[in-house]
Amino acid sequence: MKIGIMGAKGSFSEKAGEEYIAQQGITDGELVPLISAENVLTELEAGSIHRGIFPIENSNGGIVIEAVHAMAKHRFAVECMFEIDVHHMLLVKPGSTAASITVISSHDQALKQCRMYLKRAWTDSDILLYADTAQAAKDLASGILPNTTAVIAPRGCAELYGLEILEESIQDMKFNYTSFVVATKLEE
Repeated sequence: MKIGIMGAKGSFSEKAGEEYIAQQGITDGELVPLISAENVLTELEAGSIHRGIFPIENSNGGIVIEAVHAMAKHRFAVECMFEIDVHHMLLVKPGSTAASITVISSHDQALKQCRMYLKRAWTDSDILLYADTAQAAKDLASGILPNTTAVIAPRGCAELYGLEILEESIQDMKFNYTSFVVATKLEE
């Protein structure tokens, strides 16, 4: 069973996909990173994936606007919804220090969930919106983003992409839950 997720390898959507596979007892599940909700729903309608998983709302950051826009353009059924606890890490290239960071980059939703932290700890840094938290981590590791950038991403991205955790659990609220939709293709 192919399950498309909104996010790159290491994203919270991947974690949600893994939880869905475990909850459903799926033995042949394959997660397909599709970065955006638009891509997930396009592939679902085309029949190239069997399920689509994407975030719809966060307890602190609110509605995931990009998912709402994608949902408005596609036809699909909702199999279920569930939530996962989300903790954001500030990741940097190995050897980078806080003093060397001039830009903080991540998905809009992650930035919203960390806005008070950013306002307090990174007042002089520029904020760069990115398509996905895990994609930002991957692009920092590969040199697409400069070494003066720190990214907000899941803990697993540090090991996955060879980055260091500069600060842990930087989200503004201790309890930070994201609700995910499991979408299926509408039967004709």
